[in-house]
Amino acid sequence: MKAMILAAGLGTRLRPLTNDRPKALVEVAGHTLLEITLTRLRQFGVREVIVNLHHFADEVVEYLKKNGNFGMRIEVSREDVLLDTGGGLKKAAWFFLENDGATDEPFLLHNVDVISTIDLNRMVQFHAQNRALATLAVQDRETSRYLLFDEHNQFCGRRAGRDGASEIVRPSQQTQALAFSGVHVISRRLLAELTEDGAFSIITSYLRLAGAGGKILGFRADEFYWRDLGKPESVTQAARDVEQGIVQL
Repeated sequence: MKAMILAAGLGTRLRPLTNDRPKALVEVAGHTLLEITLTRLRQFGVREVIVNLHHFADEVVEYLKKNGNFGMRIEVSREDVLLDTGGGLKKAAWFFLENDGATDEPFLLHNVDVISTIDLNRMVQFHAQNRALATLAVQDRETSRYLLFDEHNQFCGRRAGRDGASEIVRPSQQTQALAFSGVHVISRRLLAELTEDGAFSIITSYLRLAGAGGKILGFRADEFYWRDLGKPESVTQAARDVEQGIVQL
């Protein structure tokens, strides 16, 4: 199985930690966010990864070279202009379409600035059993932007904040608002469906595809540790979590 790590962002919320480095090289308990994510993927069995880069891209390339690519095949997708999650994946699609055959083996898409213990084996199995286009790890927690799912875990819309207006693309009598965790399992056939151009969010594509009947599912990950490392205080808390044995890197 292959994977893509989304690491091109400017990391503005992480300043001053990102004043002189990309967010991928910010450290938690002596380990960079990129190393933590690569280690997690390697433990799952991933051996081929593509990483999108923009801010301080050369530093990341040198870091990977210095560490022997952590024993993996690692390609980089440089973005002269930030392409967001959807545009970044579309630019890197070639990596997942190499040696194209009849298989539709899924791949993982993982934010570099999240740490979790989400069971990737269970998530991939859930994705395969349901023949989904994409499966998103979601949790029942507070967030500034919610994704909406019906009683069958089908993605059907989104909502800004607790009291914001809902955007519904797939009618449902009952929806549940859940927080996205930055981990996706995606079928290769979805790549051909990315008709948006330039910089765009993958969520925009998911909304369009779900509205057209595409199977975009939520995988409930409430039982697992998860932390967004987008702010300095979150990095500090994650280091405490490691020290206290709540999570292992």
